[in-house]
Amino acid sequence: MLTRVADGPAVVACNTCRHSADSREDGAGVRGGARLVATLRAVQAEDPRYAGVAVQEMPCLFACTDHCTIHLRAPDKVGYVLGRFTPDEDSARAILDYAVQYAASEHGRVPYSAWPEGIKGHFITRTPPPGFVAE
Repeated sequence: MLTRVADGPAVVACNTCRHSADSREDGAGVRGGARLVATLRAVQAEDPRYAGVAVQEMPCLFACTDHCTIHLRAPDKVGYVLGRFTPDEDSARAILDYAVQYAASEHGRVPYSAWPEGIKGHFITRTPPPGFVAE
C-alpha cells in the first residue's frame, strides 16, 4: 500500500483528481490530476531551479471537492495541502516556484509577500511534521 520515495522536498500530486468542480475529465478524457502531474513534470524539466523539489504522484489525497490537489512536504517542515488548481502551465509554475521557496525555508513558512500570485487562495490545510506541532 505504501511506496518508498525520496525523503526530501516534494510536491505530491493527486493523479486521480477531478479536472474541475464541474467535470472529472478534460475534453480529451484525462483527469485533472493526471494532467497536473504531467504539466508539473514538463515545467520542472524546463527549468533547473526546480531540480531540488521532487514531483511525486499518488491516487486520491481525499480532497475531492478541491480538485487538482497537491501536498507540499519536506522533512521537519510544516506541510501544506493546496487545491482548486487549473491543471495548466501557469499553475504548475506557481506551485513549483512556491515549492522552491518552501524547500529553502527553515520550517516551511514562506512570507506571504513572496508567494507567487498563482497559489494565493489555494491553501486547504497545513500539517505538522512528525514529532512537532506548529506555533
